[in-house]
Amino acid sequence: MNTNDRINLILHNDKFNEYLSKNKSLEKYRKFCHHNLNHFLDVARIAYIISFEEKLNLKKDIIYAAALLHDIGKWQQYESGIPHNDASAKLAVEILKASNFDEAEIILITDAIKNHRKKTEVSTLSSLLYKSDKLSRKCFNCKAIKECNWNDDKKNFNITY
Repeated sequence: MNTNDRINLILHNDKFNEYLSKNKSLEKYRKFCHHNLNHFLDVARIAYIISFEEKLNLKKDIIYAAALLHDIGKWQQYESGIPHNDASAKLAVEILKASNFDEAEIILITDAIKNHRKKTEVSTLSSLLYKSDKLSRKCFNCKAIKECNWNDDKKNFNITY
């Protein structure tokens, strides 16, 4: 594998895959949105499109790294009640270091992960991750929408393009 391909270093990282597996196991019977690789890639692709369209000047691998790791700690929320944004940011550090991200990039990415659950202007990446995470959800086609505890202002009742 090319060691310059930092996104695939994340994808093939043992810890990343261990955490994905834990999310999958704990969400086996979940009827709401899942925190899996499909969701992570949806967020990444939406974020990259928005970044491109709005000329945000963010590097593609920074966007993808933040998206791939933003919910990686959801299992800790299920097991220990730790907010998943905090758990994900903490777990992301080791994976990012192993994937050749530098300290400044790690801070940027983990700050975005920490803030992805609330609308904030902490950084352009934080705002982008928040928006893309919400847009990735297909509420308009969800069988459990009436049971979902999200406020209606966060739900996607239409396709946004």
